[in-house]
Amino acid sequence: MTTKPTVLISDKMSKQAEQIFKDRGVDVTVKTDLKPEELKEMIKNFDGLAIRSSTKVTAEILKSTGGKLKVIGRAGIGVDNVDVPAATRSGVVVMNTPFGNSITTAEHTIAMMMTLARQIPSANASTHAGKWEKSKYMGQELFGKTLGVIGCGNIGSIVADRGLGLKMKVIAFDPFLSPERAVELGVEKVALEDILKRADYITLHTPLIDSTKGIINAAAIAKMKKGVRLINCARGGLIVEADLKAALDSGHVAGAALDVFEEEPAKTNPLFGNENVVCTPHLGASTVEAQENVALQVAEQMADFLLQGAVSNAVNMPSVSAEDAPKLKPYMKLAEQLGGFAGQLVQDAPTEIKISYEGHVATLNVKPLTALILAGFLKPSMEGVNIVSAPAKAKELGIGLSETRREKSAAYQTLVSVTVVTAKGQNVVAGTVFGEHPRIVDINGVPIETALDKHMLYIVNLDKPGLIGAVGTILGDAQINIADFTLGRIPGKSKAIALISVDEPLSEKVISAIAKLAQVERVLALKF
Repeated sequence: MTTKPTVLISDKMSKQAEQIFKDRGVDVTVKTDLKPEELKEMIKNFDGLAIRSSTKVTAEILKSTGGKLKVIGRAGIGVDNVDVPAATRSGVVVMNTPFGNSITTAEHTIAMMMTLARQIPSANASTHAGKWEKSKYMGQELFGKTLGVIGCGNIGSIVADRGLGLKMKVIAFDPFLSPERAVELGVEKVALEDILKRADYITLHTPLIDSTKGIINAAAIAKMKKGVRLINCARGGLIVEADLKAALDSGHVAGAALDVFEEEPAKTNPLFGNENVVCTPHLGASTVEAQENVALQVAEQMADFLLQGAVSNAVNMPSVSAEDAPKLKPYMKLAEQLGGFAGQLVQDAPTEIKISYEGHVATLNVKPLTALILAGFLKPSMEGVNIVSAPAKAKELGIGLSETRREKSAAYQTLVSVTVVTAKGQNVVAGTVFGEHPRIVDINGVPIETALDKHMLYIVNLDKPGLIGAVGTILGDAQINIADFTLGRIPGKSKAIALISVDEPLSEKVISAIAKLAQVERVLALKF
């Protein structure tokens, strides 16, 4: 009987998300407002954790999962509350929902910009106080002004579109924005320096990473137009708040609209109380529609992963669509076996792993296969590594990685080759798929066709008579049954190889006896 996957929802979200899990065949538990110690204790029992921004998933909590937790789903775009590197090391997929609240956040940005332009909060307070200070609150039109968008991804591109609808001139800085996409959006792609110098309004839509932290600081502000207005509905920490305060006090910056802050919840802040600063409590994604959308999206994504192996919007591994997952399934076992074979074959420190995909497999999304090969390669020497953690582990070890594709293969419909380079040379293992069954077809240039079994014996030997009988005798004397015996050789060459499938693990005594045979140059016990 197959056990249902289990998910814990630890933050408040739409009831429909809970229902989606149930309808898809996932057992779901809702327990919110958990203290860290309570979460540490509970998480051991779940395959998935669905969260919003309240739950903090620390390295300590991830260590307590006992290896059961497979996926964390964040209903929303930001994953600041998840220790993603620790999750990756633990082999846990971290997903977000980058599209569910894009329109809502973009609309809040435009609202904040309009609020700045017309000084609405101050004018509202003044009017409520019965002052009627009409001449004091002189605003400015957005028409014809230059809007600088820093980060032109999901949300930034929508803000740009809305800005164009207001007849603003929109310029955008984003290292990943192609010239073609800029033309499609109707924006001018520029350098960051140009945004700072030219924009009347600057809005931020980037993640908070090392390269963007404090991107708006005193040096950047000094390059801006006098009277510039700043909007940040992305992440606190993109703006150095002390530098912004100084610029507001000096009058260089005319106003700022902030939905996010360096420290949240922001109960105190040096920018609070400034009449030229509009503040909201991280409301960018706070609409009924957005909250519903991200909750439903994260439930669907997590269910797809736990039930089908599909990976959507993961921040720490390649995506695998629900459509791709069944297509990749036959190749996934082959990839893991090839990596495992190479990992046991190579006894020196690897410097590089080269992976070649030929034929039909080259037309598929091979990134997950590459991660599986790396996982298979590292498993013999590293405990707990999996498809999520393997690429990061390989990078930590200084192992280079190259990947090539060729849609035509000379000998097979599909061929996957793994070459491991060390200081002493290289080892190559290649395989294919017949139906849905993986087969090894080449080892270091020697053609050999066989399936890999749980317990195997690999022998490199001189191509002379007597090997089969001698090895068979040793295994027979040890009461070890041979399930399959496959030989590979190149006519005219002096060396050959053998792959022998056996019914049980091989002892050191048996391996030593085979190694002492005159024609044997190398013998390895393999496990798959």
